[in-house]
Amino acid sequence: MNQEPKNLTPSGVGVINHKGDFLSLLKHANYPLKIDLPSETTKHGGDIEIAHSTTVVAVRYRDGVMIAGDRRATAGTSVIYDRAEKVLQIDKHSVLAISGSPAIAYEIARILEHSFQYFRRSQLQELSLEGKLRMLSRLIRENLPMALQGIGGVIPIFALYDLNAADDENGGKIFFYDALGAHFENVNFATTGSGSIWIRGVLRYLSRFGDAPLQEMDVQQATINILRLLDTASEYDAATSGYNAQAEIFPNIKTVTSTGVEDIADDELKACYAEAQPDAETV
Repeated sequence: MNQEPKNLTPSGVGVINHKGDFLSLLKHANYPLKIDLPSETTKHGGDIEIAHSTTVVAVRYRDGVMIAGDRRATAGTSVIYDRAEKVLQIDKHSVLAISGSPAIAYEIARILEHSFQYFRRSQLQELSLEGKLRMLSRLIRENLPMALQGIGGVIPIFALYDLNAADDENGGKIFFYDALGAHFENVNFATTGSGSIWIRGVLRYLSRFGDAPLQEMDVQQATINILRLLDTASEYDAATSGYNAQAEIFPNIKTVTSTGVEDIADDELKACYAEAQPDAETV
């Protein structure tokens, strides 16, 4: 015996309005499905918790670009790692700072590194700036299906030094991307990640009204300001970590200049952090 159709109108015509949800339409038609359809409240991938990383920031200073990231990786409300590397060197003059899914971001970074290296060795020259930007755009665009599922989104900052810049010009360049792979150049600063909302306005203020514009700061001034910014973000965003004094965990900070990419050592960061703190009498 055939089953009677459900949800009939008075005229006997079934009402089917699933707003483009094809799987729900199949269930409505009693089509035999062999998969469990997750509800809106179900975690992605069953009980799998996907790690996410935040916050990264880049500023252009006197010698090039300084780019930094905190060290915390989270899964939901849990802190799963406090020594995550979010600022990754791609070649001698470019750095990728990641926010979002570390698993996807690390793979993108590896592909970029090997692609740049292959081009350099096969063509005996560096890949052009535009070529580097387009390659990263393509990798992010190819990751769109994962981003739409909410489990593999990556919104990076790409910083590099343009060796073709004039001698009297700062060749440091900062680019940020959207989930579709479109890239945009920010002249003086960029930040992304869950903690970026708390520091973007501060960067704007420092860039326009600070005692010294960002692009005129020396390496020590830029380092102190970045430490203060990440410390501010950690106060308002649980997914962002500041300086962990007990474990001696500092943010990752790299500089990109005409001489290449360099790490700022923990000893230097410790000294800068001490100087970045306000005097007890003024608090």
